[in-house]
Amino acid sequence: MASHNLTSSPIDRQNVLNNRYALEKIEQHLALGGLEFDGDSWLTKQQLTIIFAVSESTIEKYLASHEDELKANGYQLLTGLKLKKFKGLADGTVIGYGTKTSVLGVFNFRATLNIAMLLTESEQAKIMRSRILDIVIDVVTERAGGHTKFINQRDTDYLPSSYREYSYRKVFTDALDKHLDMGKFKYGIYTNKIYQLVFKENAQEYKQILKLAKGDNVRDTFYAEILNAIASIENGLAQDMAMSAQKLDRKLLPEELNHLLESLETNPYLKPIIEDARTKMASRDMSFRDALHTKLKSYLQTVPEGDVDKFLGNASRSLEDQLSDPDTLAVFKRLKDR
Repeated sequence: MASHNLTSSPIDRQNVLNNRYALEKIEQHLALGGLEFDGDSWLTKQQLTIIFAVSESTIEKYLASHEDELKANGYQLLTGLKLKKFKGLADGTVIGYGTKTSVLGVFNFRATLNIAMLLTESEQAKIMRSRILDIVIDVVTERAGGHTKFINQRDTDYLPSSYREYSYRKVFTDALDKHLDMGKFKYGIYTNKIYQLVFKENAQEYKQILKLAKGDNVRDTFYAEILNAIASIENGLAQDMAMSAQKLDRKLLPEELNHLLESLETNPYLKPIIEDARTKMASRDMSFRDALHTKLKSYLQTVPEGDVDKFLGNASRSLEDQLSDPDTLAVFKRLKDR
């Protein structure tokens, strides 16, 4: 995952920390230990200085500069009764403050990884970051069935979205055939124009970013949200073409269709759908496929834990499994009969 810089990118850090399947493997591999307390394993600042071979002031520096992030990932201050119970389980070497401290900061495994991904002064942390990324790659690839190229198909929404898009694609190509005065190459040209409207890349650029093979079908790799956005545009544009051609009482010229297409980019009904599609593509591809869409960089966000479960969890299934499911086939029948 060479494109990921954990020390400087909060999105990359949180993507790792939101992947509970990877965290389980990382925790087993690193075996950092810690004091079992309140349903988790905890380390103190004193212990982190030993693990990472840094001073307490260095740890304090990151606590000050990344306090909200670390707290969100498990760091907490123990006081009162909780501190008293913790002290009862710990010894002086663990606490490192003496018995009279009234506040103690402790790190669970998730917060400890968070610190490891921040520390630039520690060689041990650097080694740990490299191993973390290796394990994340292994876990994502393994749970995706050996290859992340078609990880999109593990989403149970993928097949219905793919079928709907296929139906609207036929509506759109029929409209191109009937209402656009242009040669046969118009299908490829306007397919790319729709791609560029949705995610700012043409098919060739997309294939290069995902390192797709020559025979790979681009649409087979699209997430459900991308397919839904494309279907919305295809269906709307087909209707606009029919209405314009009827009004003009002739086929449209390419520049007239281009004008219709450009107007969709500012369509207030489509804007949320397109922005959601861009965010999903940019963020998921960075996290799951280690692929950076530079034209969508401003749309990068942390991939939520729900998305991790959607594509890597036990509820996610290979396309073959979904196609053999009677419930999935019933969905297709409803779509066909609509």
